[in-house]
Amino acid sequence: MSRPNAQSMKPATAAKKLDVYLPATPAEFQENAITRDEVAALLADPPQWLKDLRKNGPHPKNLVAAKLGVSISGLARGGVVDALTTEQIDALLAEKPDWLVAERESYQAVLAEERRVKALRAEKAR
Repeated sequence: MSRPNAQSMKPATAAKKLDVYLPATPAEFQENAITRDEVAALLADPPQWLKDLRKNGPHPKNLVAAKLGVSISGLARGGVVDALTTEQIDALLAEKPDWLVAERESYQAVLAEERRVKALRAEKAR
């Protein structure tokens, strides 16, 4: 990786752009600044470690929430505080614990309300 400069970013920022959980990345990635070009290269031709992380995890909370169909707050209310692997996410989806069912229903209701408000605003703008 490269030295910090105006075109580089912290590893945490690069991990967010790559949608990966930073503590699961290789040490070299975590310890060095990454340039925009390097991030673009990783996106264009991901190395095996990146492919494995994206496929198997552990995944960052935003991706865990999306895969479970809940909000990040819903994860916290359900007691999920750590990153989860794809296998753990699949197990939760199969088990359907009460908190997950409730949070999914709640999240869908919030999304429906957001769509209703957006449509109402669009109608008023006409």
